[in-house]
Amino acid sequence: MTIKRYERTPVVGLNFRYGTSFAIPVIRAGIASGAIRTREVILLQTERLDILAGKEYGDGTLWWLIGAASNIGWGLQVPPGTKILIPNLKDVSDIVG
Repeated sequence: MTIKRYERTPVVGLNFRYGTSFAIPVIRAGIASGAIRTREVILLQTERLDILAGKEYGDGTLWWLIGAASNIGWGLQVPPGTKILIPNLKDVSDIVG
């Protein structure tokens, strides 16, 4: 039996799995076209992307949506003062999933 790379990876509520790169370019294109609304914040000293996601979406595991929108990549810790884009979760869901 062969196990595919992401077969055991949990599925997020947007119908795709953590670790896949499918959603990132779609999110970035949606932001560029205006199909995904964003809100800009400046990261504070004590904040991380998972903490922001928990505040914004009620789920810290969605931190990577903020990272994708902000062109950060896969790092939870980002220097304070960094401009962060918070994508509208409904818009992302409508486009991605």
